Amino acid sequence: MQLEEELARFTPQQDTVLTIGVFDGVHLGHQHLMEHLKRQALARNLRSGLVTFHCHPQAVLSPQTKMPYLTNLAERIKLIKELGIELVVILSFTPELAQLSAHHFVALLQKYLGMKRLVIGPDFALGRGREGDAFHLHNLGREMDFSVGVISPVVVEGEVVSSTATRQALAAGDMAKVSKLLGRPFSLSGGVIHGVNRGKNLGFPTANLAINSDQALPPDGVYATYAYLSSYSHPSITNIGKRPTFGEGERTVEVHLLDLGANLYGQELKIELIKQLRQERRFATVEELRAQIAQDVEQAKEVLPREQPIDDSLPRC
Repeated sequence: MQLEEELARFTPQQDTVLTIGVFDGVHLGHQHLMEHLKRQALARNLRSGLVTFHCHPQAVLSPQTKMPYLTNLAERIKLIKELGIELVVILSFTPELAQLSAHHFVALLQKYLGMKRLVIGPDFALGRGREGDAFHLHNLGREMDFSVGVISPVVVEGEVVSSTATRQALAAGDMAKVSKLLGRPFSLSGGVIHGVNRGKNLGFPTANLAINSDQALPPDGVYATYAYLSSYSHPSITNIGKRPTFGEGERTVEVHLLDLGANLYGQELKIELIKQLRQERRFATVEELRAQIAQDVEQAKEVLPREQPIDDSLPRC
């Protein structure tokens, strides 16, 4: 069985307190759960552990439903480890796994990961048909000798923090709300690839980011952003969209650094989106577009500090 083969690779030397989930976004609710998990593990002299998946379970359970991710797998794992989780187990969510009963799946977690306690949110469920809800897991715990802890959700401004709520805020372009739900600015990462040099010809050279098609994005528009290179952040503006002035239909992410004109081709760049400055629109002439970009730059300077060192103590995706 593929699941057992994958679990066997992570077999710890110490029993664990576990949590399970996709944890897309690693938002404030996830962070709250993980902090509780660490305290529970410390109190029991056990190892803190987390089980996540290569792809979202919905991709298997409902393949016709598109589920754009807030953070890709590498970003998720980085954030989770920065939060201090000792063991991160990555599994393939397959049709075979989806058909396992809650009892069978829990038994595998006990066998391979030494699970002594399971920490979950109030709406959590595992196993075939989501049979393993909190009530069922408590009963299994008494039968199989493990305990279950149910953590209350985190509420921000009257709304429960969730990945769905974060995606909705992002789709609306409400970057301030997205930041509140995540506990940090929303970010995008990718390699810098060659474009058609339109930004350079306009006097505002841009770095084109290679963004995965499954990445969740805000609405098309121009954003005040920070661009991260090496150990410093650089104020920048980022255009997300299809460049309608030039009649180009491919959606791109283009970043103009306000204080750096270096050639960035081939480098990895991360941007944090702070505020939408305007929606993307078509201009009648290139000169009108150039004048608007100059206004965008000045507006971004009002929004962003000139330069901000990265605080390595803070989790960033």
